[in-house]
Amino acid sequence: MLVTPREPLETKTTCPYCGVGCGLVVRPSGTGGVTVSGDESHPANLGRLCSKGSALSETIGLEGRLLYPMVGGRRTGWTEALDLVAGKLADTIKRHGPDSVGFYVSGQFLTEDYYVANKLMKGFIGSANIDTNSRLCMASAVAGHKRAFGADTVPGTYADLELADLVVLVGSNLAWCHPVLFQRLAAAKAAQPHMRLVVIDPRRTMTAEAADLHLPLAPGSDVALFNGLLAHLEAGGHVDRAFVDGHTSGAPPALATARKQDLTAVAAATGLEIDNLKIFYDLFTRTERVVTAFSQGVNQSSSGTDKTNAIINCHLFTGRIGKPGMGPFSITGQPNAMGGREVGGLANQLAAHMDIEDPEHRRIVGGFWHAPRMADRPGLKAVDLFRAAHEGKVKAIWIAGTNPVDSMPNADFVRAALHACPFVVVSDVVRDTDTTRTADVLLPAAAWGEKDGTVTNSERRVSRQRAFLPLPGEAKPDWWIFAEVGKRLGWTNAFAYQNAAEVFAEHAELSGVENSGRRDFDISPLAGISRDEYEVMQPFQWPLHAKPVAGAPDVRLFSNGSFYTRDKRARLVPTPFKAPASATSPEFPLVLNTGRVRDQWHTMTRTARSPRLMGHIAEPFAELHPDDAAARGISPASLVEIVSAQGRVIVRAQISPGQRRGSVFAPLHWTDRQASNARVDALTGSHVDPISGQPELKFTPVEVRLFTAAWYGFAVLDREPRQIDAGYWVVAKAEDGCRVELADRRAVVDWHAFARDLFGINTELLAYHDTAGKRHRLAAFDGDRLAGALFVAPEPVALSRTWLAAQLGLPAITAKDRLRLLAGRTGNAADDPGPILCACLGVGLNQINRAITDDGCTTVEAVGEKTRAGTNCGSCRSEIRKMIDAKALQNAV
Repeated sequence: MLVTPREPLETKTTCPYCGVGCGLVVRPSGTGGVTVSGDESHPANLGRLCSKGSALSETIGLEGRLLYPMVGGRRTGWTEALDLVAGKLADTIKRHGPDSVGFYVSGQFLTEDYYVANKLMKGFIGSANIDTNSRLCMASAVAGHKRAFGADTVPGTYADLELADLVVLVGSNLAWCHPVLFQRLAAAKAAQPHMRLVVIDPRRTMTAEAADLHLPLAPGSDVALFNGLLAHLEAGGHVDRAFVDGHTSGAPPALATARKQDLTAVAAATGLEIDNLKIFYDLFTRTERVVTAFSQGVNQSSSGTDKTNAIINCHLFTGRIGKPGMGPFSITGQPNAMGGREVGGLANQLAAHMDIEDPEHRRIVGGFWHAPRMADRPGLKAVDLFRAAHEGKVKAIWIAGTNPVDSMPNADFVRAALHACPFVVVSDVVRDTDTTRTADVLLPAAAWGEKDGTVTNSERRVSRQRAFLPLPGEAKPDWWIFAEVGKRLGWTNAFAYQNAAEVFAEHAELSGVENSGRRDFDISPLAGISRDEYEVMQPFQWPLHAKPVAGAPDVRLFSNGSFYTRDKRARLVPTPFKAPASATSPEFPLVLNTGRVRDQWHTMTRTARSPRLMGHIAEPFAELHPDDAAARGISPASLVEIVSAQGRVIVRAQISPGQRRGSVFAPLHWTDRQASNARVDALTGSHVDPISGQPELKFTPVEVRLFTAAWYGFAVLDREPRQIDAGYWVVAKAEDGCRVELADRRAVVDWHAFARDLFGINTELLAYHDTAGKRHRLAAFDGDRLAGALFVAPEPVALSRTWLAAQLGLPAITAKDRLRLLAGRTGNAADDPGPILCACLGVGLNQINRAITDDGCTTVEAVGEKTRAGTNCGSCRSEIRKMIDAKALQNAV
C-alpha cells in the first residue's frame, strides 16, 4: 500500500524581538529542532526577517532555563510557591496598605499577560503601583500623543514610510534596531529615486550611511531643531490654514515659543551648520508627503515628551497627518510595548486606553471588572518604584519578564533596592540573571514558542503569538501565574480564566464598553471570540469596527481631522527648549549615549545563545571620536574604563570618525553573566522626563580612561569556563564551545595553572613561552580534539578569533596542525572567514573583502551574489557599501 507522506506541520506566529512585529512560519526541522522563516502573508514584514529573527531556532533550547518554582534557593512546587506569594502580598497589604506592593512587568509580555497583571493590581489589590520596562522605551511618546491627540494614538502605518517623498528619522538607528522596516524603506527608496532620507542622530550610524542628509546634532537638542523648523514654516507662510483653524488648538502659544529660536540660536543649540539647517528646513517645507519617524533617541530624555510634541507640532501646522505618506510615527522598541499600553501597562494608565485620573474611566473599568478596590490615582513609575523599595515604602515587589538590575538606570542602586526589599518575587524563563539572584521566590514562566497570546506592533497591528513547543518542566504562562495569585487572594471568579482566548475576549469586550467611537482603542467586535476563532485569528489593525478579514486595507487614523480631545481638536503644545538634566563637568567631560547593536536584544538572555549572533560583536565596547581617544592615549582595541557619578565599566575601545566629538556610545546588552564589569546602565543616572517619567538614558556625563593591563588574552574552550581569575573578561558562545577575552593588571605567575583552571581540564598542555616578550600560548586536547587554547600577549591579542573558535569543531587535529594552531596561523587564508559581518548567513569580513578585492565586486548586489552577504536581512548592506567605497578610494589614490 502506497502511503502519501504527511506534509510537515507549521505554526504561524510572531517574532519576540522589536516592535516591527514580523510574522514567522515555524516548521519542524526533522532532526528534533525547528526552522524559522518569514511569513510572506504577514503585512508587517511580507516574509522579510532580520538577523535576530533568522536565528530564533538557535535560541529555544532548555539550557539555563528556570523549570520549576524555587523558594529561598530550594526547589518546590507551585502550590507552596503561590501560597507563599499570595500570603506575603496579603499580609503586606493588611499591615501597610495596597501601595506597599509593586509589580514591574515587561514589553516581552503578551497582551493577555499584561491584562491579568494590571487587573489584579489596579482593580483588586487597589494600587496602581504596576509599571513596565516600556517606561524606559516609549513613555515619552505616549505622553506626547496624549497631549497632542487626546489619546495614545499612533496615526500612521508602515506603508506610509513607502509612500512618503521624504522620511525623517530622528533618534532611530533603523538599520540595526528595526531592520525589516529599514529594508522596506530602502526598497521603496530604490524604486523611487526622488525619495529623500534625512537622519537626525549625534552618531553617524549605519542608518545615517544610507541618508541623503545626516544631521549630527548635539545630544538633547532635538526640541531646538524642531522649534526652529516650526518657526521657519510660519515665517515662510507654509501653513495649512484650513486645517489649523478647523482642527487644532494651541497654535499661537506654540508658535510664540518656537519664534524664540531663530536660525542662529538653533545652530548654537544643536551644533549644526546653518547651511545644513536650511537644507533640512527647505526640504521639509517643499515636500508634502513627509513622515517623521522617531524612537529611543527622542524618548529616552529628560525632555522626551517635549521632543515628541515639537515633532508633532510641525505636522499639525502643515496638515501633514492622517494622509498617505504623511505624519509623525513613533516606532516602538519592544515586541509588545503597544499591547501593554492598550491594557494599561503603565502606572498612569487604565485598560483600553482609559485614564486612571478620569473618574468616568475608573467607573467604567471598575464596573466592568466588578473591582472591589479600584486604584484612584497613578502609581509609582519605574524609577520611583525602585526608589520606594530602597526607602522601605514598597515592601513586596514582583518582577516579571525583565531584568532591571541590568536595564534600569543607576542599576547598582536598583540591585541595592531589591536586596533591601523584604519580599522579592521574580517570574522569568532564565534561572540565573542579575535580577533572579535578588529573589526570595522564583516562578518559572513560559518562553516564546511555548506561550499563546497576542502582541501589537508599532502600526497598531495585533498578531497572534502561537505555541509550537510544549511547556517544559513546570513552566506556566504569565497570565496563569497572576491569575492563580488572584484566586488565592480571594477573587476566584474574577480570575477563573481557562486559556488565553478567554482573557483576550474580556479585553476586547472592555474596549467597547461605553465607547461608540469616543475612545481610539476599540476591538469590541472580537468580544465574543471563541477559542477556535482565536486560534485562527488573522493579523488586524485597531480600531476595529467589524470582525477582521485577511487582506483588509490599512487603518490610517485622523484622516477626518477629528481627534480624541474633548473638543475633537488636536493640540499644538508649546515646547520650550531645555538643556539635559545633567551637565558635563571637568570631572565628567564626555556624554554617554547608550543603545543597541544589530544582533543583540536587551540583556542577551536569548540572543547570547546563538553563536552567529555573537559573531558580529562579541564584546562590549565604547565608540569614541579619534580626537577624544587621542587626548586620552587610547588606541583601537585598547581596554578603557567608562566612569560616571554612578559607577564604572570596562569595555573595548572602538574609534570612529562617525562618533560626535565629546560623545561616547556604549551598548546596553552585557550583564554580569557574560562579562566581568560591563553593565552600562550602572553608569546612567536617574533623571527623568517630568511628564512621562522616562529616564534620560541618552545623556550621562562620563569620563573615559585607559585601562592599562599587565597582560591581555584570548581563549577558546569546548565548555563553559570553570574559573576566570582576571580583572577583565567577556564570554561569548561559539559554534562548538565559547570564546573568552581576558586582561588583568595583575601578573600571572603560573600560566599552566591559570590555563587548567580556565579550561576546567587537568591534562598536559602543549605550550610555547616567550618569557622575555611576555607572550604565552597554551593548548589542551581531549584525544585528538581541541579542548581549549589560550593566547597571551602584553598588548591586545591579534589573531583570527573566528578561525581559532572553528578549530573546536574539528574531529581531529594532527601534530603538524597543532603547531600551526599554537602559532595562531590559518595556513590557508581562504580557511579564515574573518569576523562575522553578515550574521544572517554567517559571512565573514575576509570573505567580503576577497569578493571586493579578488573578484572585482563593485556593488553590494555583486558581493551578495558572490557571498550571499546582505541578501537576507540587509542590515549589513551599509557596512558592505563602506568597504566597497574604501577600496575604490584606495585604488583612486
